[in-house]
Amino acid sequence: MQNIASAGQCDVPRGAPNHFVEHLRVESLSIGTYCIPATGADDQRPHTEDEVYIVISGSGSFVGGSERMDVGAGTTLFVPAGEDHRFVDIVEDLVVLVVFSPPYETLG
Repeated sequence: MQNIASAGQCDVPRGAPNHFVEHLRVESLSIGTYCIPATGADDQRPHTEDEVYIVISGSGSFVGGSERMDVGAGTTLFVPAGEDHRFVDIVEDLVVLVVFSPPYETLG
């Protein structure tokens, strides 16, 4: 067992549009926190991993595939690998717990 005490916590560096911090990586999955300030932008591209997003705090909207929905604390979303998606129209700084399976692969 492992308590991931830092999950759900991250600070966006000054001037950055967003920030991702990985907290755990094992063979089958990885967990991190993605933060997007209200003045920021979600510039991610489709991933090769399935994802689960759990909004910890903040509000805005999420676009995935052909759907759009408002999100806030407690919203939980599943995004299949390869699907175009992003958070948009951030109203209040977003803090999102992200679970990737298999583990997130950063691109060089």
